[in-house]
Amino acid sequence: MSLIINDFDYALPAHLIAQAPLAERRASRLLGVGKTLTDRHFADLPEFVRPGDLLVFNDTRVLHARLFGTKESGGAVEVLLERPLGPHEALAQVRASRSPKAGTVLRLAEAFDVTVQGRVGEFFLLRFPPDENLVSLVERHGKMPLPPYIQREAVDADEGRYQTVYARASGSVAAPTAGLHFDEKMLETLTEHDVKQAWLTLHVGAGTFQPVRVHDLAEHRMHREHYVIPPATVEAIAATRKKGGRIIAVGTTSLRALEAAACHGGLVAGEGETELFILPGFRFRVADALITNFHLPRSTLLMLVSAFAGMETIRRAYAHAIERGYRFFSYGDAMFLTRDNGVPCDAV
Repeated sequence: MSLIINDFDYALPAHLIAQAPLAERRASRLLGVGKTLTDRHFADLPEFVRPGDLLVFNDTRVLHARLFGTKESGGAVEVLLERPLGPHEALAQVRASRSPKAGTVLRLAEAFDVTVQGRVGEFFLLRFPPDENLVSLVERHGKMPLPPYIQREAVDADEGRYQTVYARASGSVAAPTAGLHFDEKMLETLTEHDVKQAWLTLHVGAGTFQPVRVHDLAEHRMHREHYVIPPATVEAIAATRKKGGRIIAVGTTSLRALEAAACHGGLVAGEGETELFILPGFRFRVADALITNFHLPRSTLLMLVSAFAGMETIRRAYAHAIERGYRFFSYGDAMFLTRDNGVPCDAV
């Protein structure tokens, strides 16, 4: 099947793009998407899951990845980390009046210097000071990197609300937003319903917001992201499958990590880099259901959910959500998707 970018376009009224979180995480709406569409609230999630199901969460933590500074010439720069490559190097987007060349020194936050090593595709390779881990530096001097469609600066409330309540492993520059709807009480309620929980880490890069620039999607190349899947998670998935429970990925990042780790056979524990690009026709091997937010037009995440639930199902769900005034994107509402029965899930 030949797919083009226009297959994943839709018109979204600007007022439906959520600019701030609701007062309570669970107050968001939840659209159940299957053979029928069901309008509920996220507080009703326990009605969508069954005893014995397993929820797989991404425990990544968002870095203070936006930094402001100056070039040696005095010109202003804005740096947005894409992802750390080690304790002292990172890929980043750099905005300046003129792109900095290799060897350029940038003074960031009036606190420390980084050196531009060169270009890696669309990003700049930056060398951070050798005497301190770059994560510690950006956490102390950087700002919360809200997505580009949120038309305001980050405020104190975003420090907590643009993180999941279970965030542990620092390394992302964007939140795994499906997890933002969960509060501690919801996690406790799910446990009381005998719904199991497992964890993995996928560090979300700024590339997640990069537009798809090709017409023919066969030509698109995904950005790379780092993931870690613990042995305990693989064991929990196998045990759940053996007992007839469902594997429910919380967010596209969790799903992408699971499917990347299972691409060459059974799911295995470990860590790696993934460039997995999921389009309709993809053979899912792990996830049976997916909790996710609404995604941007023409985005790889919209393509992923279309592969998971079916293109026509997603088109119908998005049209319904727009008509009913759902809130879209990072601080918006959620969907509960069941996998398209036409796309088999292999035994793990």
